[in-house]
This record gives sequence, structure tokens and C-alpha cells, in this order.
Amino acid sequence: MIVVGAGHAGCEAGLAAARLGCRTLVLTLNLDNIALMPCNPSIGGPAKATLVREIDALGGQMGIVTDATHLQMRLLNTRKGPAVRALRAQVDRKVYSLQMKRILENQENLFLQQGLVESIDPSPSGTVIKTAEGDQYRGRAVVLATGTYLSSRLFLGDVTIDSAPASQIPAYRLSDALRDLGLELVRFKTGTPPRVNARSLDYDKMKAQPGHRVPHGFSFLPIYDERPQLDCWLTYTTPETHRIISENLEISAMYSGAITGIGPRYCPSIETKIVLFPDRESHPVFVEPEGRDTTEVYLSGVSNSFPPAVQREILRTIPGLERAEILRYGYAVEYDCLASGQFDFTLQLRKLPGIFTAGQVNGTSGYEEAACQGLIAGINAARLVKGEPLITLSRTDGYIGVLIDDLVVKGTNEPYRMLTGLAEHRLLLRMDNADERLTPIGAEIGLACRERRELLAAKLEQRELEIRRLQDSLVRPSESVNTYLTQRGSSTLTEPVSAYDLLKRPELSYDDVVHLCPSEEELDDRIRQSVEINVKYAGYIAKQEAQVERFKRMEERVIPDNIDYSQIPGLSRGAVELLSTVRPQTMGQAGRISGVSAGDLSVLLVYLETRGRNRQGGEADRSRDEGPGVF
Repeated sequence: MIVVGAGHAGCEAGLAAARLGCRTLVLTLNLDNIALMPCNPSIGGPAKATLVREIDALGGQMGIVTDATHLQMRLLNTRKGPAVRALRAQVDRKVYSLQMKRILENQENLFLQQGLVESIDPSPSGTVIKTAEGDQYRGRAVVLATGTYLSSRLFLGDVTIDSAPASQIPAYRLSDALRDLGLELVRFKTGTPPRVNARSLDYDKMKAQPGHRVPHGFSFLPIYDERPQLDCWLTYTTPETHRIISENLEISAMYSGAITGIGPRYCPSIETKIVLFPDRESHPVFVEPEGRDTTEVYLSGVSNSFPPAVQREILRTIPGLERAEILRYGYAVEYDCLASGQFDFTLQLRKLPGIFTAGQVNGTSGYEEAACQGLIAGINAARLVKGEPLITLSRTDGYIGVLIDDLVVKGTNEPYRMLTGLAEHRLLLRMDNADERLTPIGAEIGLACRERRELLAAKLEQRELEIRRLQDSLVRPSESVNTYLTQRGSSTLTEPVSAYDLLKRPELSYDDVVHLCPSEEELDDRIRQSVEINVKYAGYIAKQEAQVERFKRMEERVIPDNIDYSQIPGLSRGAVELLSTVRPQTMGQAGRISGVSAGDLSVLLVYLETRGRNRQGGEADRSRDEGPGVF
């Protein structure tokens, strides 16, 4: 099988397929840019951290490499509930790329090749890939993970450069080849801020953003290295910054009309922020190191498409950046990607069986979103080659399932970014329990190794034993106990209470309860956290599990693949068009299609039930006519 592209999606796809036993070729434009981070050198954050943990739980690579190459780790939303807590890593972007390249180079069954893919020719015997260098390869399955390289252009004011990010070669002919195959492409846009020399900055005018001491990183394997962490820094734009931006909007590529592609709503350029939020006096700017052995730093928050002279002028108005030496200018990049509705829940193209797509070519934005799609596409491509049934993850399995379901059912008219609020069952889809949800699936597929399975089994056993101990242990009222509870802002005891019930009090932590009811065994931090969440939120978790059961009942109402929606009386014309395009597999998926009304769903449900009864009656009639043994 063949993977086109070696970004975050391509790396996960290639590794998954090779580890599942397929001879796998990974083609990339530049072997020096494997797993490149052309934008923010960070991994994780709200919702995205859960994606990385899910990739790891299934047997993917991103979490392992992040833990090995991080510059800083921070825990976000620690004062909020467990559903929105997130880990974020600042990584050494060059070392991350080198480590991922080394892993690919040493992976059995995986072959790397530098080349520019220009054509794709699907056939029943396999898909033929041709490169500009004159090479030709045939694969029984293909994963397209082309990132932002399809017909990409860079914009700095009125300057347009036919280039991909990081001065890479854009893939123009591949865009044409995809159109010739009947695929519809649209233009999306993203961007990046200037990089500056750390020696030219005045850190005394900024606020330090140190990392956190965390006992575990992104991987569930025990590989996390608590190395010395580097600080990030925080500063803010000023009214003078906003004045300069407002006065130069007409020469920004974003507002001059040069860019036609749609940009990400949740990661806007600084021009867009000023236009959309004119009353804001300042916006945060995070100064983030790009590596341990470089003075280059990333200015998160000032992504723009201004000419160089205006970029320099903007930075001079920001405290601490007045003398900043720009090493690389910011720019906007516009690229081709697939219009919605052209791939299914396995990430296989509907029109071209055997070809899978993953990452930004599917209309998403972000390294984590790309990597999780690459993992699923690589798994399914390998299973197709091996003649095994393809897999899908549902919205109740994880954020990966939510992401793919949203892309297929709802589509996207802008670069899609995974957000916590998009998961309706997010209390069950937490960062901490990704192994419980997905490692059994990874094991069944063949990616989750024995160590992962053993770690999960040990975690579940220890958690169950500790919860049982808390239930069986009584904390009796005493002067010392009540003094401790008062100091924690908790009500005192007048009669014995189980340690389990004490832990349910919101003001008490697991450590507080263990102080009052000591354990003979010191538990791992992850198990302690798991015990606390499962006890403290037991009622809420039970409610969401009941919701999931109702959701699953709708998901179990299967819609036949061959159904002709135009022949269903009573369906609105819009519903016929949408259902025919999306081809939902279940009633649950049909209900999530924007534009399909409750009335349309009722009509569809009645039709399916009537069709089912008619078929059962017909089978019974044939059984009577043909005699016993026909089945």
C-alpha cells in the first residue's frame, strides 16, 4: 500500500499499515521535512490532547514522540471539570521531525522515497502512482495525506509566491489529477506568524509562562522524561498595534481580495481579530521557543498576511518585541482540499474504492486532527489489502469518532478544528480514560502491544480494588478529623462516613481522603486520578452512559446501502439530496445531517420499518412455497 505525504497524517498512516503487515511505501516531497511543524510547534490543548491520547491508546506514534521531544508541558483548565482538562506540549520542532523520521526509517515493512506525485490511476488491479521523477508504483490501497501542498500559494501583502509552507514545492499536477478523477476541490486558507530572534527580545516586559511538573505525558507507556523545561512568555498587542493594522488592511492579502480561500474560525489572523473585535484593547501574544538549540521563537497570536514592512512596524508596538529581529516573515497559505461528502466513515473515497484520504486534504486544521485521521486511514487501507472488514469509530468511542462523523455527516465549509464542545458525551470521552475506551480496539486490530494491554489491565484492577477499599473503610468523627475537614472548607462529621462518600464531596480531593483513611499501597498518579474522577462524578457518568445507550439504539437502526431516497414518498427534496450525498449508515447519522428535519427522519423511519416488514413477509411466503431447508 502507498501513502502520499509524510506529515502527521502520513506518518501515522504509514506506520499503522506497516505494523499491520503491509509492505508500505511512503512518498514525500522532502525527506528532511517528515512530520514538519510549519506552524505552531506545539501538540495538544483542549480536545486536541484527547485526540493525541486516543492515537496513543490505539497504538499510534504521536504521543510517544511528543513525550520524547517536549520543551515544556502545561496542564490547562485545571480548575474546571475532567471533561475539559487538557495537556499541552511545546516541542522541539526539528528534533520531533528527526525522531519521527528515524522511527519510519527503522520500521519493518516501511519504505521511504522522496518524490513529487503527479498522477493517480485507479484500476481493479491496484492504483498506479506516478512521480515527476519518472517513477511508477502500484498499490492495492492508497492513502492521500497531502496536507497544504495541493496547488498551494503563499501571500505576504501583494506578493504571491507559488510555494508550499517552509519553501516546499507545491503539487499542482496532483490537484489536476484529482479533478480528472471526478473529485471536487475547494480552496481553504491558513497562516503563520513571524519567527524572531530570541536575543533581540526584552523579556523583562513580558510575563513568564513556566511549564508544569506532570507525572505522565501523552503516552500511556511509561516513557515520560521529566527533563528541565523551557519557559514560554506572554505579552499583548496595544491600541497602537491595532491602529497600524486597521490603517493597512487594504494591503493585507486577507482583505485585498488576493485570497479567496476560507480560513479557520478558531485560529484567526491578527487582521481578522481586529476586524471582528474592534472594542478589544489588546490580544495575547505568546512567545514560544522552537527548540533547545536555536534562538528562533514563534509569536503565537499575530499570524498575518501583511507585507514585511508592516509586519516589522506591528512588532515594534508590542511590549518586549520593540527591537525584534524577524528571521522569517509571517504569511498566509491557500491550498486545495476535498469538498465535503466525498469520503465515507472509513475515510475511503466514495467514487474511488481503495483510495483513502486523511488530514488537511479532508478539510481539517491541526497536527492532531491530521494524525488521528492518518491512523484510521492507514488501519483501513491495511485491512482492505488483507481482505479484512474496515473499521469505524463512533461518536461514543472517542473524539476521533466525533471528528470523522462531523466531517462525513455535517461536512465543513471552513478548516475544521476539534473542540471540546463538539462532543456531546465529553464526560465519557476524557483525556485520562482514552486507554480504557480504545486500547481494547487497538488490541483487536493488532496495533496495541502487549505492554499496553497489561498496563490497562493493571490500572483497572488497582482502581477497582481502591474504590472497594474506600467503600469498605469508615472515617470516624474525631477532633483531628473535624479540624482537617474544617481547614478544607468541608463540613465536620457527627457519625462515621465511608471514605467513598467523603470523596464525593467537591471540596475534598483523593489526597485529602487518603490523609484521613491511609492506604497501605502507594498508587500511581494516573490510578489516583482515575479513582477520584470515577467516584466524584459517578452520578454524572451514569447519566451520560444512559444517554449513550439511547444514542446506540439509534445507531443500531441501519440504513441499507442501496436505498434510493428519491423513491421514498414524503421526503423533502432537500432531504433527498442531502441523504443521497452523505449516504448515512444509521438513523443516528441521518439525524445529525444539517438540513434533514425531524419530519424527514420520521418519514425515513416509517419507510424502513415498512420495508423491513414487507421483506420479512416475502421471505415467509417463499419459505412456505419452497418447503423446509431453504434457509
